[in-house]
Amino acid sequence: MGSYYYRSVRSGDRVKKEYVGGGLLGQVAANLDETERLRREEEAAYWEAERERLVERSAAFLQELTDAAEILTWAHLLASGCHQHKGQWRRQRGP
Repeated sequence: MGSYYYRSVRSGDRVKKEYVGGGLLGQVAANLDETERLRREEEAAYWEAERERLVERSAAFLQELTDAAEILTWAHLLASGCHQHKGQWRRQRGP
């Protein structure tokens, strides 16, 4: 008995089996489908790594902005005559 090859094909919400061929034609089609599947997996892995890289860069940039905002806030409070008491900012008493 010879070998034959079916591939799954999505049609809307349904997945159907499609007969491609038997023998050498089936083997060639199976190899092409496998090559295409590997290419798609590599492309998906590349874009996932790219997304992770961008998320890391965004997180680093956000941390820099947070640090800068904290420094500016401290500078403003100190310049307006406030001080820290037990972790809270308070106005200086007196003149």
